Amino acid sequence: MLGKVYLYQDKFAEAAVVLESVINNGSYSLESDYNKIFESQGENGVGSVFEVQYTDVEGAGFGCLQCSEGNVAVGFQGVRGYDGDLFTSGFSFNVPTQEVVDEFEAGDNRKDVAILDIEAWATATGASYTTGYEHTGFFNRKYIPRKRSATSAGDLNLTNPNNYRAIRFADVLLMAAEANNRKATGNDTKAQLYLNTVRARAFGNSNNDITSSGSNLTAAIYKERRVELVGEGHHFFDLVRTGRGAQISGFTANKNELFPIPLEEIQFSQGNWTQNQGYN
Repeated sequence: MLGKVYLYQDKFAEAAVVLESVINNGSYSLESDYNKIFESQGENGVGSVFEVQYTDVEGAGFGCLQCSEGNVAVGFQGVRGYDGDLFTSGFSFNVPTQEVVDEFEAGDNRKDVAILDIEAWATATGASYTTGYEHTGFFNRKYIPRKRSATSAGDLNLTNPNNYRAIRFADVLLMAAEANNRKATGNDTKAQLYLNTVRARAFGNSNNDITSSGSNLTAAIYKERRVELVGEGHHFFDLVRTGRGAQISGFTANKNELFPIPLEEIQFSQGNWTQNQGYN
């Protein structure tokens, strides 16, 4: 009972217990080939804790987006006017910036898997492309459309079969690292172990292990989450939950921590719900 009271009082200690139960049950492990994770042969692999399943069996068009059984977001992130190997074209939205590309350290094998440098790719492969709005020269390689089978249905930009990797084992390891580092009776040794397990795969060796502790270790974990999970939709929420929302361009404190409640839902509540602060 005392243990339960302690866990309730320390959210990080409670999180560490839950996360370590996932780590230690043996059901998951890190996929040795980081590149494989985001290709079709890597779907639902050993490092997949939870994936949203998509298919291109039933297609969609702009007249019926909800008809799609595919991952609509993938086509929007594809390279506009692309013609070449491996990929197909898209709408060039949600592009990485130079700032996030620079977060990768020298020797980090994840960079070329996560970021497509379209100019370098075109030079190497002979591919051609056009530029879209706010073109940076970089694309989210994890989730841009690949070449498709002849039986693919609907608008290929809207019906991509790429599963969304919602929770990967690497994410669990990094959450456990953060929880052990930040809990009241911190265990930085264990936090370093989980963090460096992820880094060893990224660099192919243990020469880049993190040995810092305390707040410096916290910062290292935050940075590792950014590069390991880049392009997967986690960074905004990491910044908000850790009180770093001001780093987001256009972010307004005490407002943008939450999304607005749709007007229809407020109306359906018959006066029981009010709009979140700042959106009235």
